[in-house]
Amino acid sequence: MLNRGILAIALIFTLFSLSSGEAAEPIVPKNAALEKLFEGIVLTEGVAVAPDGLVYFSDITFSHQAVEADGSIHAGHIWKFDPRTMKTTIFRSPSGMSNGIKFDAKGNMLVCEGADFGGRRVTRTDMKTGMSYIVAAMFEGRKLNSPNDITIDEKDRLYFSDPRYLGHETIDQPVMAVYRIDPDGSIQRIITDAGKPNGVCVSPDQKTIYVVSNDNGTTGIERLATVGDSAASVAVDVPLRKGAMSLMAYDLHEDGTATFRKTLVDYSPEDGPDGLICDAKGNLYVAVRAENRPGIVVYSPKGDELAYIKTEVPTNVGFGWGDDANMLYITAGSSLYRIRLNNKGYHLP
Repeated sequence: MLNRGILAIALIFTLFSLSSGEAAEPIVPKNAALEKLFEGIVLTEGVAVAPDGLVYFSDITFSHQAVEADGSIHAGHIWKFDPRTMKTTIFRSPSGMSNGIKFDAKGNMLVCEGADFGGRRVTRTDMKTGMSYIVAAMFEGRKLNSPNDITIDEKDRLYFSDPRYLGHETIDQPVMAVYRIDPDGSIQRIITDAGKPNGVCVSPDQKTIYVVSNDNGTTGIERLATVGDSAASVAVDVPLRKGAMSLMAYDLHEDGTATFRKTLVDYSPEDGPDGLICDAKGNLYVAVRAENRPGIVVYSPKGDELAYIKTEVPTNVGFGWGDDANMLYITAGSSLYRIRLNNKGYHLP
C-alpha cells in the first residue's frame, strides 16, 4: 500500500507539473556549450539572422577608442557570419554606427544607426538589390537622439528606442522614448515613461511590447572618465547617479499605442539589460549586463527566471531559422557567440 501511495503521489505531482506549464526538457541542454565565433574591434551588437541563415551584427567602434596610428577613426561596421563556411566578412562599412538590426517579413534589413559620427536614423535595406532607404531620421522637425534597438509587429509596424549613450552631437529630442513607424511612413512617439529605453521586443501574441531601461546616468560613455590631454590623461572617479535599470511590459493595443503594465524585473542597483528577443513560446531571452551576474537570462512572460547562460557582458541576442531555429546567437564584449538550445525562436510569419 505504501508503494502504491508513493506512486500515486508521484503521478499527481507529474500531472500537476505538466498542466502548470513546466517544460518537458530544459531550455538549455545539459551539455550545451557556448561557442565563440568571431572577435571584432570594440563592441558587437544587434545580432540578427536573415531568412537565408546568414548572421549579421554591428561593431560599434567608439570614436574615442577605435583610433588608428594615423588618427583615422573606424567608421562603424556591419559584419556578416556564414554558418556554412564559418567565415566572417564585412557587409557594410561605414555602418552609420549601426546598433540594433532586425529582418522584416519580406527579408528586408532594418537598422538603427546611432550617434558618435553615425546616421541617427532608421534605415531599411532591400537585400535583393542592396539599396537602402531612410525610414526615420527626425521627429517634429528635430533629429533623433540615437536609435538603438528595433522590433516589428505582424502589421509591419516598426518600434524603435531612441536613447543617447555616447556621441558629441547635440541632443535634440526632449525625451528618450520609444517610437512607432507605420507602413505609410508616419512616425509616432508612443512611450515616454520607460526611463532610458534600450532593448525593445514585441511578443509573439502581439499583445505586449517589452522595453528595457538601462539608465547609466550619462549621455557620453567614458567622456567623464579621464582628464588631461591624450598624451597625459589621468583616470578620475566621476560619480554618476544611475536611473531605472529594469525590464518592463507594456500593453500593446490594436492601434499601435502602448500602456505601461508592469515592471517584470528590477535590477537596481546593478546594471540592467541591453537587447532581448522572444522564443516561439513567448519566453524572453535578455542580455543582462549586471557585473555580478552577466549573461543571457531567460524569463517567462511574467518575469520568472527560467534559465541562465553565463557570458561576458552581453549586448544582444538573435535566433536562427529553419533547422537552426533553436540556435541562439549572442553578441557580448567585442565578440560573437552561439549556443544550441531546446526552444526555437520566434520570427515574423
